[in-house]
Amino acid sequence: MSSASELRVDLGAINENLRIAGERAAGRAVLAAVKADAYGHGLVEVSRSIQEAGTAQWLGVALVSEGRQLRAAGITLPVLKFTLTCPDELADALEAQLVLTVADQPGIDAVAAAAASAGLVAPVHLKVDTGMRRIGAEPGDAVALARRVAENEHLALDGLYTHLPVSDVPDGVDFTRDQLALFESVAADVRAAVGPVPWVHAANSGAVLGHDLGSTNLVRPGIMVYGSYPDPETPHTRELRPVERWTARVAFVKQVRAGESVGYGRTWTAPRDTWVATVGIGYGDGYSRLLSNRGRMLVGGRSYPVVGRVCMDQTMLDLGPDSGGVSAGDEAVLVGRDGGEEIRTAEIAELMGTIPYEVTCLVTSRVPRRYVG
Repeated sequence: MSSASELRVDLGAINENLRIAGERAAGRAVLAAVKADAYGHGLVEVSRSIQEAGTAQWLGVALVSEGRQLRAAGITLPVLKFTLTCPDELADALEAQLVLTVADQPGIDAVAAAAASAGLVAPVHLKVDTGMRRIGAEPGDAVALARRVAENEHLALDGLYTHLPVSDVPDGVDFTRDQLALFESVAADVRAAVGPVPWVHAANSGAVLGHDLGSTNLVRPGIMVYGSYPDPETPHTRELRPVERWTARVAFVKQVRAGESVGYGRTWTAPRDTWVATVGIGYGDGYSRLLSNRGRMLVGGRSYPVVGRVCMDQTMLDLGPDSGGVSAGDEAVLVGRDGGEEIRTAEIAELMGTIPYEVTCLVTSRVPRRYVG
């Protein structure tokens, strides 16, 4: 009997969700966001599957190290680095043939200098801030910055893009529409100043699922690739396929008498004689402590509540007065289907007061990934 946990990742479902994104994009190219270890699903394995299936034409990362991992694994798709790059990382980034984001004159000049030292022409995408207020050029500065790129012999303006902070909720429709209109205007001004720009993009998952994408020619789906909607209120214009099934093993079953407490802090007391199962999973594996006395798991097709505090390596379930026939070695499902019951990442996210992105990103490296499909 093993108490080991496992995250099963359905690569076929990932590629089907990307096909859905491609259909919604209506002929536009697709960039799959694979940053943060493909949202916890496995950077190299997911990217390799996407490349082999041909379901995306680009990949997106946040770190130079992520791009280098992809190249070391033989991934040849173009890779856009969404974040700005520190000067001491530029040589490595260019060696990995990453397409870099720029947003101001010092950043442009730094990439140009690094490209000149390497004897390269570096493609860059100019990020424009139309309302996210994170990184990006002011819209009024975009033309001058685009000219600075276009006039440098060691740079090529390969793209222009922006990001949409509320494209996933109905209350954000007007704000997003205004952002996209502003971005269309900026893109037109840039084209008038420097000529055609190969890639113009704005759409994240929320925009892919629920907005008019205008004259852009590339979309950037993220969380929808992994089977979740970015927000419970995001329009379900297409049904996404679940990607993960996270399981662990029941390690121990014991009887607990009425009035006895369970776990650290004595936060749960048995209201009646009951049976409690200890499952070999905890916050050290990424099963959040916020699920203490709130979450649930599936065993044998039945749902059982988490009781007591989630520990680093173990979590307890209330099986009820008859134990449900659960015994050590049985499979417990944290995410996924078991019989007629199912737990989705959106449910866990709601209990934690967060978003599905964080649920899968929290799954630690000590949980083995197994790939199917």
